[in-house]
Amino acid sequence: MADQEMEILQGTVSAVVFQNYDNGYAVLRLACEDGQTVTVVGTVPMPAVGERLMVTGRWASHASYGRQFEAEFLERLMPQTQAEILAYLSGRAIKGIGARMAARIVSCFGDDTLRIMEREPEKLAQVPGISEAKAKLIGETFRSQTGLRQLMEFFGLHHLPAELAVRTYKLYGEQTMDLLYDDPYLLMDEGLDAPFGPVDQFAIDLGVAGDDPRRVEAGLLFEMRYNLTGGHSFLPRDKLVLATAQMLSVEPETAKAGLDRLLEGGRLVGDTLAGIDIAYLPELYDAETECAARLLEFAGERYEAPEDLEAMLAQAAGGSGLRYAPQQEEALRAAARTGVLLITGGPGTGKTTILNGILSLYSQMGLKCLLAAPTGRAAKRLTEVTGREASTIHRLLEAGVDPNTGRMFFARDESSPLRADAVIVDEMSMVDVLLLGSLLRAIPPRRRLILVGDPDQLPPVGPGSPFGDMLRSGVLPSVRLTEIFRQAQRSLIVMNAHRVNHGQMPDLKCRTSDFFFLPCRTEEAVAQTITDLCAQRLPKNMGIPSGQIQVLTPTRKGAVGTWSLNKRLQDRLNPPSPEKKERAWGEFSFREGDRVMQIRNNYDIMWKKTDGSAIGAGIFNGDIGTVSSIDPAMETMTVVFEDREAEYDFTQLGELEPAYAMTVHKSQGSEYRAVILSVWGGSGYLCNRSVLYTAITRARELLILVGRPEAVAAMTESVRVGRRYTGLKLRLQEKKS
Repeated sequence: MADQEMEILQGTVSAVVFQNYDNGYAVLRLACEDGQTVTVVGTVPMPAVGERLMVTGRWASHASYGRQFEAEFLERLMPQTQAEILAYLSGRAIKGIGARMAARIVSCFGDDTLRIMEREPEKLAQVPGISEAKAKLIGETFRSQTGLRQLMEFFGLHHLPAELAVRTYKLYGEQTMDLLYDDPYLLMDEGLDAPFGPVDQFAIDLGVAGDDPRRVEAGLLFEMRYNLTGGHSFLPRDKLVLATAQMLSVEPETAKAGLDRLLEGGRLVGDTLAGIDIAYLPELYDAETECAARLLEFAGERYEAPEDLEAMLAQAAGGSGLRYAPQQEEALRAAARTGVLLITGGPGTGKTTILNGILSLYSQMGLKCLLAAPTGRAAKRLTEVTGREASTIHRLLEAGVDPNTGRMFFARDESSPLRADAVIVDEMSMVDVLLLGSLLRAIPPRRRLILVGDPDQLPPVGPGSPFGDMLRSGVLPSVRLTEIFRQAQRSLIVMNAHRVNHGQMPDLKCRTSDFFFLPCRTEEAVAQTITDLCAQRLPKNMGIPSGQIQVLTPTRKGAVGTWSLNKRLQDRLNPPSPEKKERAWGEFSFREGDRVMQIRNNYDIMWKKTDGSAIGAGIFNGDIGTVSSIDPAMETMTVVFEDREAEYDFTQLGELEPAYAMTVHKSQGSEYRAVILSVWGGSGYLCNRSVLYTAITRARELLILVGRPEAVAAMTESVRVGRRYTGLKLRLQEKKS
């Protein structure tokens, strides 16, 4: 039972039992001035052994850990005496300084050590073993860590996450506090992307009025950016105004006045489409209008077919020992004559055959081709099926980050275009309008563009639905492959995918093919069956290693969601061991040997080839790797992504997730030897036909559905896909007319 009265404890941190870099929560031992040592729990960002704290809080009794002090507020008291400073630095409070170096520094500067480190770090070069460069680095690290801790404490008081403080300080440095007092809503800017609710409360705590123009404009911009997650390229102005007014509890006229200011200042772009007044974020407007213009330029290009086209087609077919079907021949002839071609079709309809045929044809025509796909896994698969090098679109465009703003840019654009005669992109259903716009800007005029995809799969995670819009517009050359070839017909994976796509129940009774259904009547049974399949049944009975099995689920939550399944699978496939180091992050502990996934594009993370042949930068959303080592002293974790090795600082672990199980959305563009899909039930947004179809088409050799037949039927019947506000289809049609 917690005592009600607040108390203040003052003392020195003698041990850090636990700390979570995600939210700043820590458990530590505090040696108090009265001689007792107590356990302190609460938000104590980046605690260090040897530092002095003044902690305000209440006593409580924990069922397992006994009496402990729950911190509500704290103040850091920098060490004063030589002994205190030595203890502080020896506890690795400053990254890169160990006990021996701490002793040398303190013996040289005594009680003045911390002032020297903050204000005159160049003097540290007087210490044996410290170069001028090292001295400068120590000073920068000390100031940065001190400023960051203060900011994390400030954020903690206002219930903002510690991880946001880290990102904000990296972006704005020592100016952060001044900038936040001037405009707290900058926390919602690109690169920080904090949620509106906590930032709004923070702003109100700092004295911002309810109808303050900064608040109204921030609310409007939040609504626009929030709707990007729903795939919208724009919003109707009346809907934007009403939604914002309701969210902020202000009059619609106040929200409309804010919208007018944003439009006038260029922070939003207004337009009229199909008679409706709409608003765009500037980058979305530019991307959508430029995509329409560039695609029509490509479509306007017509080329004379080579005189020996028939011989070229015969050679392309002869090289692979096949005869092209009529639809495939149509696609090849179109590729020879047009500037842009859309190729679409479901599994088993010959998209890979067409890709190889076009590559052979273009090679015979003397055209240099570049191949790309949206994700690293999709690019790797494209390389495997074509025998040609393929890259992600981001790598093709040479993505980088501006060190001053932290924003992404592409080195390849109109001024530095791609050097190729033709660009071929696979898995186009995953490409959003922003990425497509960047790609089109980098392709010079009078080049050829081949776009291949399956619009019946899930739409892009980002805004727009450009591949579907292009096909529906009817103004761009396209070939839809519908014939399922005989070899593919022998695969129940292929046939069931087509059944689902046509709204028909998949065959769940067959036990002699590559598609199986295992019924379970409880969520616990589903989770246990999936775990047994991965850990024992498939490796033992079918010779499929657990590393080649991917568990998919429509949802993240619940007993059969990704979080719960990942914990179960980690316990079975990579159990704890004294030989394996761990690092806690949120509710999960990363362990050496874990399979993990990068969940956002990071163009700054450095990597090196595992064979030492090259170095580079950039790990991208969806990249899968294995934790090879964890270094608690240096606070780093190393992950191997196939042939690349990248090092993560502990503050970056929020960019990784366990990947034993992942959502179907995250699996887009990938192919796995074996897929196990949890089918239990859920919202129509997550459990629908597109999700089921996409999941089925991820499996190459084996697919196992585990769950309820009623859930499979419900997903097959549900065609609820949220309507996206996108303008590319209309813009293509309007410009064409």
